[in-house]
Parts: sequence; structure tokens; C-alpha cells
Amino acid sequence: MKRLGVLLSGRGSNFQAIARNVAQGRIEAEIGVVISNRPEAPGLALARELGLTAVAIPSRGLDRESYDRLLLEELAKHNVDLICLAGYMRLLSATFVRAYPLRILNIHPSLLPAFPGLDAQHQAVSHGVKFSGCTVHFVDEQLDAGPIILQAVVPVLDADTPDTLSARILAEEHRIYSEAVSIVLAGKFRLDGRRIVTS
Repeated sequence: MKRLGVLLSGRGSNFQAIARNVAQGRIEAEIGVVISNRPEAPGLALARELGLTAVAIPSRGLDRESYDRLLLEELAKHNVDLICLAGYMRLLSATFVRAYPLRILNIHPSLLPAFPGLDAQHQAVSHGVKFSGCTVHFVDEQLDAGPIILQAVVPVLDADTPDTLSARILAEEHRIYSEAVSIVLAGKFRLDGRRIVTS
């Protein structure tokens, strides 16, 4: 069975959605390890409650390359096939990304390539866009720029604040992230230039 490695920095709500779908058999995989750069992350406590292997590797004081070497060692120890970033608030080094080509997924709360980086929901509201949403993509060496696997569209209402928009986007994140994980694990995609074509 394929093994997932989940990286998180906070509450891990997308991790929770993935774990629920694994437990219910909707994702044919097991979670091999959950790793956080913040020992106090609520997502780590949740992983332990679920009986999963949860590891804290504090990042404070380490440069990106040194930290990512520790991460790679831990992931290898648990024979991870696919890495899911679930609110992981660090940029990955090129060394890390090259170790897992087309095997690192991220979810971002906008319709990429619009509004990459932090505060995407705030950017959407302040720009007055009429639609936003979320994007599951492969991670490459650029920020929020890897090939797109799935997207979901959410209307932006005139009364929306970043918080109300975030809540509606999050519901879609929980749905499409697990879908994307299943597509990738089953190999039901091919890369055509920058485009991911699913089958």
C-alpha cells in the first residue's frame, strides 16, 4: 500500500480531511508519518490522537537546506511515496523538491496562478474579484507555480471578508485535496508541457 507523508505547521484541517478519507477507504493509502516544523502545532496532537506517527522537527535556527535534509531523512525512514503539504508554512529547497519529482502536493486558497503566496483570500477580496477558490498542484522549485491538478471555484460575495471567503474556500479544499491525492496515487494523469491531463 502507498504511504503518505503529511507536512504541516498549524491546525492541519486539510490533514484531518485526508486522514478521514484514508480511514473511510476513499483514499487507497496509509499515512506513514505526519511531520511539523512547530512542536506545538495542533495538527501534530491530532495525528497522535488518531494513532499516527507524529514527529516534530523544529526549524528555528536552521537554514533551509539543513532543515530539508532532516525532513528527507525522516520521510525516507517511513518509506513515504507521496508528500502532502497541509498548511506547511516553509518554502521547500530545490534539493527537497528534486528528491520527490511529481510526488509533492500542495493546496493553495486561490485559483492559481492568481494570488500566490500569503494572504490569498485577503488579496482576492481587496482586488474585488468575482470568483476565487482553491488549487491542488504539484510542488516545483517556484512558489505556488507547479502543474495544476484540480481546482474548485467559489464566488466572492460583495459582503465577503477574508474570513468568510476563507471558510467557504476551506470546505472546497477538504473535498478536492483528497480527490487529487487519489488521482496521483492511481497514476491517472500525465504531464503535457505544464498541463496535467487526468484520465
